[in-house]
Amino acid sequence: MVAMSMSLFTTVHADQPPVNLGFTSFLDGGPPAGPGWYYAQYVQYYTADKIAGDQGNELHLPQVLPPRGPQDLTTAGVDAWIFLFQVVYQSDHAVLWGGKWGLDLILPYVEFDIEPDRVVVLGDSRGWGDLLVGPYLQWDPVMGPAGPRFMHRVELQVLLPTGEYDRGPDLDPGSNFLSLDPYWAATVFIGRRWTASWRLHYLWNSRNDAPDYLVFPEADTLRWGQAVHGNLATAWELVPGRLRLGINGYFLRQITDTTVDGVKRGDLREQVYGLGPGLVWHVGRDDHLFVNAYFEAGAENRAEGTRINLRYVHHF
Repeated sequence: MVAMSMSLFTTVHADQPPVNLGFTSFLDGGPPAGPGWYYAQYVQYYTADKIAGDQGNELHLPQVLPPRGPQDLTTAGVDAWIFLFQVVYQSDHAVLWGGKWGLDLILPYVEFDIEPDRVVVLGDSRGWGDLLVGPYLQWDPVMGPAGPRFMHRVELQVLLPTGEYDRGPDLDPGSNFLSLDPYWAATVFIGRRWTASWRLHYLWNSRNDAPDYLVFPEADTLRWGQAVHGNLATAWELVPGRLRLGINGYFLRQITDTTVDGVKRGDLREQVYGLGPGLVWHVGRDDHLFVNAYFEAGAENRAEGTRINLRYVHHF
């Protein structure tokens, strides 16, 4: 189904909006149990002890944020708990080229923690993030002699700037600007037990008229560049009808420059990659549990760390 993730350091260093980095993985090309209502609960833990600069060089929190005291600390860590509350409706009515319409809504809640807490002066570090609204078209599976062979979906995701945001010294759950993040998701069934899935996004951001004054103290406007990002996964059905094990990954790469007061800044482009193991446990026809781990590398202008993701999907 459809989901999103949260960018870390929203007002610390990287400021791309919350996007789907690793929240979806196996069998992403279609709903697990046909038309109807779905509820999905996501819990993701993210931990990082590195902030990468524009050449991938490691920065330390005291270089990025002002220290609370005279301590010359050179290392620090950031942890985040991310909770997504998602409701999806999949209709059984084709409206365009055989695609059946659907709609999903996602509301995130985020808790940040910086260790040691004396490194920087921060305000609130928890709160509700930006609401995601996503109308989509889902096509019926292409069937073969032994079952489905291919299924896919396109969605126009809109990230509305409804989350908590403050120009002051804090880690904000909200981004304070509108983003469009359409994607194409698909799953290929390679034989009876092997599947491969992908989700490919193109991210467009509007302008932020109140950028963070710690990172951009003189700026009146800020517009983060466009980006491509996606999730990739492949799995083997180890226990028929019950358990699939596999490998999952994601990538994000900013492809146009960020502009500060209308001036392009080529040194602010972001990128990161993540790869790790995962599984999906089919509890029953209407209940599915996904577990994924990701170890990041190649970060530029953002944090680099580890993600552990849990997702439980229920079909009513």
